[in-house]
Amino acid sequence: MGKFVDHATWPLRPEDEGTHPAGPEPLWSESVYLDFAAEDGSLAGYVRLGLYPNWNRAWYWACLVGRDRPTVLLADHHVPLSVPGPPERYGAGTRPGVHAVRGEGCGGFRAVHDVTAPMRSFRVTLDAGAAAVLDDPAMAYGDLGDAGTTSLAFDLEWRSGGDPYPYRFMSRYEIPCEVAGTIRVGGTGGAGAEEIAFSGYGERDHSWGERDWWRLSWLWSSGRLDDGTFFHGMRANVGFEMPWPCFTVPPGGETEEREGFTAASEFGEGGFPSGARLEVPGLPMTVVPVAFAPVAMTSPDGEIARFPRALCRFEAEDGRSGYGWTEWHQPPGWRGHGWR
Repeated sequence: MGKFVDHATWPLRPEDEGTHPAGPEPLWSESVYLDFAAEDGSLAGYVRLGLYPNWNRAWYWACLVGRDRPTVLLADHHVPLSVPGPPERYGAGTRPGVHAVRGEGCGGFRAVHDVTAPMRSFRVTLDAGAAAVLDDPAMAYGDLGDAGTTSLAFDLEWRSGGDPYPYRFMSRYEIPCEVAGTIRVGGTGGAGAEEIAFSGYGERDHSWGERDWWRLSWLWSSGRLDDGTFFHGMRANVGFEMPWPCFTVPPGGETEEREGFTAASEFGEGGFPSGARLEVPGLPMTVVPVAFAPVAMTSPDGEIARFPRALCRFEAEDGRSGYGWTEWHQPPGWRGHGWR
């Protein structure tokens, strides 16, 4: 790995795996997503660390979903800004791309995000004492204090399964990955927890710059088909069409950019998507949500945005199928944003 797609209009470097200087915008942020799904769709989850230095806080999300499982969700929007480290693990010096996070919400949690090899490997360790258990994912839009709780722990590594894909028009890149490690869920304080040896696939996403969650709606999707093909597509509702970013990675092949990604979505009760059609050029497919792990976000001015992210089954027109994640971001007034 390490070859960058040559369409990039900005110089993606291994150093970009680290943290970037904050811009002056109040909602400037740096965001890292890491999602995963078993090949058969039986188990999946994601982690997100969002740094908001001009807002003096971080957001931390982690979840686990699966067949015949309730949604387990950790969502803390009042985390102290993460710091490089910890020194006891990495010595007196620290490496770019390593963050230790401690939160007091949700019963308290600790997490370490570690770029173990730039553009090739990323490890997450998480230990959460009281993640919420949601029998109905819509509970995520209310007071999580009303939900039951369980412990949740990840020790997972994302190893690159394709070249990094930098977007043309924003400071953001995606990397399709193989994911493996250990998951523990259940019990209290880890006692009586179910321990799962996980092996599957996913994608990691790193971006930095201004992001106003309460003004712009979008769809983002990534997955892996049963023949080993990774794919990704993203579009935002900005009021005009443009060549939205998308790519595929064939089995054992190189990342291939495909211009002209579009998506059409249908929504049901509570704004939860009931399905979508993705037009990845040369690879059209339908999207069937399997399990939701949504989050609600409140702006500094008190506006609320909803974020129904879902484990999905993808069914390509040529008969291939697979699993991955799709998100439909919904700020206030999102139904008037020209969703397709």
